[in-house]
Amino acid sequence: MSLERAGALIRTGGLVAFPTETVYGLGASAFDAAAVARIFSAKGRPSTSPLIVHVDSLEMARSLAAPWPELAERLAARYWPGPLTLVVPKVPRIPDVVTAGLPTVGLRMPAHPLALELIREAGVPIAAPSANRFTELSPTSAAHVRKSFGREVECVLDGGPARVGIESTVLSLVGAEPVLLRPGVIPLPEIEALIGPVRTSASPAGGSHPSPGMHPLHYRPRTPLYLGRAPEGGRGRWVRIGNAGPREFAAALYDTLHRLDEQGLDWIAVERPPDTPAWAGVIDRLQRAARL
Repeated sequence: MSLERAGALIRTGGLVAFPTETVYGLGASAFDAAAVARIFSAKGRPSTSPLIVHVDSLEMARSLAAPWPELAERLAARYWPGPLTLVVPKVPRIPDVVTAGLPTVGLRMPAHPLALELIREAGVPIAAPSANRFTELSPTSAAHVRKSFGREVECVLDGGPARVGIESTVLSLVGAEPVLLRPGVIPLPEIEALIGPVRTSASPAGGSHPSPGMHPLHYRPRTPLYLGRAPEGGRGRWVRIGNAGPREFAAALYDTLHRLDEQGLDWIAVERPPDTPAWAGVIDRLQRAARL
């Protein structure tokens, strides 16, 4: 399907799966509450888990925030386009279904040319979670999206493999101090060097989540995954870190788990990464995916 047709689908209430540098997203117009509700239905996603709104420019981001904080300007100048989502107060035009009823919205400018072209072609910001069933493995290729949804998604734009490979870092700028809601590939000390101390948030016990990706069970293959250990007996495979750094490991993680998930194994075991800030995003994904 052409980019022009995909943009028209977004404008008229359709859903489009599209590539970003992190994972593939399942998108709808961020201004169309009915279309966004279809995302939740297709994924089986609870209404308490908000969506990230993808923009193609700082101007679009500023138009969706009320207000746009100075720290957001500083962080966007350093990391956008890229794998950083900024949670800020939202304007009323963004429907509550996008934000799980919260007065805040997560904004991100993706660093994938096809994603940016789709937003520009649609002419609206695009609300999108990862293009997979809720709690299952995130997709890092168009083939992963088709495996999850079959023909339920009318349009899948193929932009090749996602180079970052795990979801964005999410930082809230709503309160008196910045709060890390979800780690990603950007190490926290690097962010703090730019804006000062950042508090780390625990997963919410109930109610609406301030960020996507905070559900305790997430990113799971169908095959039981174990972190740092393997069960006795059965047929399984270990995933070793080897000489890979955190970014290289993150880029390959979901694709590796997708491939192993198709092999009819009894278990998958993943070597526990070093407990350092650079590995925090990978550790977060593995802990939520693992059968502890």
